[in-house]
Amino acid sequence: MSSTLSVKKEATHEFNAKEQDWGFTQFLLLSDLHDASKGFLADDTLTVECEISVVRQPNHYNSRQETGYIGLKNQGATCYMNSLLQTLFHIPYFRKAVYHLPTTESDRADKSIPLALQSLFYKLQYSETSVATKDLTRSFGWDASDAFMQHDVQELNRVLCEKLEEKMKSTTVEGTIQKLFEGHMESYVECIDVNYKSSRKEPFLDLQLDVKGCKNVYESFDKYTDVEKLEGDNKYQAEGHGLQIAKKGVLFSSFPPVLELQLKRFEYDFSRDTNTKINQRYEFPLELDLDKDNFKYLSQGAGGRVRNRYLLHSVLVHSGGVHGGHYFAYIRPIPTDERWFKFDDERVTKESMESAVMDQFGGDMEPTGALITSTVGQLKLSKNSNAYMLVYVREADTAMVWCDVSEADLALHVRHRLQAEHEEKERKRREKQDAHLYAIVKIARDEDLVSQIGADRHFDLVDHDKCTTFRVPKHTRFKTFQQQVAQELGVPCETQRYWAWAKRQNHTYRPSRVLTEEEKLLSVIQLRDLVSSKNSLVPDLKLFLETHSACQPKGALRPILSGEILVFFKYFDPTTEKLEYAGHMFLSISSRMTDHTLALCKLVNLPSTSELLFFEEIKYEPVVMCEPIDHLATLKSCQLEDGDIICFQCSRTKTADLQGGRYLTITDFFVHLRNRQVITFRDLKEPKVDRFTVELYKTNTYDEVAQILAKRLGVLDPTFLKLTAHNCYSQTPKPQSIKFRGVEKLQDMLAHYNQSGDILYYEILDLPLPVLEKLKTLKVSFHARTGEQISEHHIRLPQDSSVEHALSKIRTELIDRGTEVSGRMRLMEIFYNKIYKVFEPSEKIDTINDQYWTLRAEEVPEEEESMETDARLIHIYHFVQESTGAQPTQHTFGNPVLLKLTSRDTLQLLKCRIRHKLKVAEAEFKSWNFCVVLSNVCTPLHKDDELVWPHFEHRRDNISAWEHYLGIEHEHVPKELRRNVLSSSRQPLERPIKIYG
Repeated sequence: MSSTLSVKKEATHEFNAKEQDWGFTQFLLLSDLHDASKGFLADDTLTVECEISVVRQPNHYNSRQETGYIGLKNQGATCYMNSLLQTLFHIPYFRKAVYHLPTTESDRADKSIPLALQSLFYKLQYSETSVATKDLTRSFGWDASDAFMQHDVQELNRVLCEKLEEKMKSTTVEGTIQKLFEGHMESYVECIDVNYKSSRKEPFLDLQLDVKGCKNVYESFDKYTDVEKLEGDNKYQAEGHGLQIAKKGVLFSSFPPVLELQLKRFEYDFSRDTNTKINQRYEFPLELDLDKDNFKYLSQGAGGRVRNRYLLHSVLVHSGGVHGGHYFAYIRPIPTDERWFKFDDERVTKESMESAVMDQFGGDMEPTGALITSTVGQLKLSKNSNAYMLVYVREADTAMVWCDVSEADLALHVRHRLQAEHEEKERKRREKQDAHLYAIVKIARDEDLVSQIGADRHFDLVDHDKCTTFRVPKHTRFKTFQQQVAQELGVPCETQRYWAWAKRQNHTYRPSRVLTEEEKLLSVIQLRDLVSSKNSLVPDLKLFLETHSACQPKGALRPILSGEILVFFKYFDPTTEKLEYAGHMFLSISSRMTDHTLALCKLVNLPSTSELLFFEEIKYEPVVMCEPIDHLATLKSCQLEDGDIICFQCSRTKTADLQGGRYLTITDFFVHLRNRQVITFRDLKEPKVDRFTVELYKTNTYDEVAQILAKRLGVLDPTFLKLTAHNCYSQTPKPQSIKFRGVEKLQDMLAHYNQSGDILYYEILDLPLPVLEKLKTLKVSFHARTGEQISEHHIRLPQDSSVEHALSKIRTELIDRGTEVSGRMRLMEIFYNKIYKVFEPSEKIDTINDQYWTLRAEEVPEEEESMETDARLIHIYHFVQESTGAQPTQHTFGNPVLLKLTSRDTLQLLKCRIRHKLKVAEAEFKSWNFCVVLSNVCTPLHKDDELVWPHFEHRRDNISAWEHYLGIEHEHVPKELRRNVLSSSRQPLERPIKIYG
């Protein structure tokens, strides 16, 4: 192994039944691996050494017993939420306010944020095991994809507090959020030479403090309240005094009882167009004095009202990089106490103050052994685990914040509900714990078939999960179990006859045979195993209990005669579309269905003269089979057997007799049920909000679905609707919409791999979809010659249109808006604040992609209309340069421009034309430095009399992709531009947090 460089990583992990797999998400960059200078590869070989030390836990760790506190379960990537919830829970005043939020007995925890939060906090306070957060996230309106997407704890804190503030309005706890977390700051501008001052007060719920360039919290507050001098071209326009030299800054007029400090560990990296994490050392004290240095952070007159001395309560930690990691919290539940605890999802542990505080400052790791060695000496690695959010409690408010919180603070109906949940959970836990001692027996009877068939079940006979269930000691003799059935169901043992269920080849499930007397002598578990081994059933013993039917006299059940089969009957009334269970009968296989007409009419109260149609119910999946039975044929010739189902109806029914019914036969009715699909429609603009439901058929064509939806929405022409399918896994719309008649049937719209959904999204268009699909839609911004954006245009043209056609349409829209464009126009492709391409007027627009590139149109200046042989266009862009390593990095920003360059242009002439084109103030322009950039390598231009042409004379055609630029280096990015860049590049989030509940 080469001694040039080696990397070592260490980690510990507790494996359990739920966490059987673990590893490093990032270990070594592939670019470093293949970099020969790094020395990882020697003779095309990489050596990886792994040392594993296994430590067995003698007993399962119990957080409540060890610490007095319990944790929260992680749903997949909700550690950020868990750390915040633990912090809020351990602020008693906040917890008490949550308990006092009004809820009703009809509220559901997965639909009500107050009830879900009350339930979660109550369980954290009184339960013995870790608490699930699924009800809470469901009450937010989140789905499974949200649970597996890591978000920013700071953003969640703001969104959650805003939602709770809304829920607290007009209640006894209104204003709690403001009372606990709200402070006020005063932004001011004060003139130096005249007596004028402008100020504005505004509230804050948390403060974002800079980490970069600051050693500790106090330096961040110094930077926050730093005074900026407004002078030169940046003078302040004072009302009544004109332009004045002034000082601008921010001071605090009040701090809140609970101070939340968000540490800006993430910042935008211009060179990579991404965010980076700042792991530098940043210290924060156990006691924070914001009255220090004679109230320097407070506005005039604000100091002395209350002693702003704060005690550290919580340290929320982010461990990992910008694209992912893990959140956990160190909390001191009582700030006057010295005991710290680590809340890491389900696990809570006691921790030292050093681990909770000093170890979370960040900075460089202390080298251990051969952590990293090189030929040039020892290198250092930054800790990627450090404080991300701090919570301080003002010492003067500890009595208020640390109020008593008890069960009595929670509404009685909530306590009863939670107690019932706890008892049910304990019952299930005990059942699970003792499950190996018991067998489950599920008994289906005629009463179950009567209640289920026609209500929530139509095909087959019964849902066993809704039948009477017995939990029987597994070694109980079946004969003994019969006595229990007699006692609980009121069915004497002599009138009990049990049938074993069997799964048939067509996947139906029917009673198949009577239990023998020998089988009844077995234990319940032996009988279950016997039946299961024969029929491959699930481990529950499922039986049909035959008792007296309506056709049989009371007393002991008559014996089953030779040649008789057990048949179940369903009756269908086409006029009412009602299906019901009629009962069971024993029929001779030599008989015909006409022989039983009178008995069946009596079962369902039909006239004895009624003519009946008979159908055998065969199977439901994948297609319905319910075949007519020849009423003159014998049951044997119809191949009927024990457990078969015969459906019957009156034969006189004709279309005219239906009186509102839609189905002539039971077969038609079953086909209707099989193909029926209730679809939930959502507006694509609000993809989480259910708008309405419509009953459709899986066999409906695209046109039929569109017509029904159009009628429901009041849209006259169905072609003005666009449909989008649902992703069953992410619970979001699919990225591509359904093309016009692009699928044949509704079932094709709902299919998603091996699943089928019941949600569709719609858009109401301003053009028919077939027309729209033949058009190309482009978003183009029109810029002035200075590079500033004037307007934005969404244009639609036929896909075979040219760039010239697109520019013509933009010109027409500009004229309609009152913007005169007399000269020729051009279209450009912008990426990372650089011009990458100028399109030829004849180029087809169907090749242009405006999803990833920005399209910009502008008027061509008159000087560029005639390009001499010694002239060309050069591309100019703005950047700042930062020396972060061996080679400086560039951060581009602002609007790039094109400029005509001739062979006679000196740097001085070029500067004058650039300043005139961009209309820049002289003082600002003087701070700009110019350079020629080739592949991000800058060659400075210092001499004003130097000809610029030689640097661009032999470069590639300016219409294709650019490599050569004239760069304008700035000392810093203008504040307004930097703010826009940062806000458009969110810290490692996939999408912003929303709470819908």
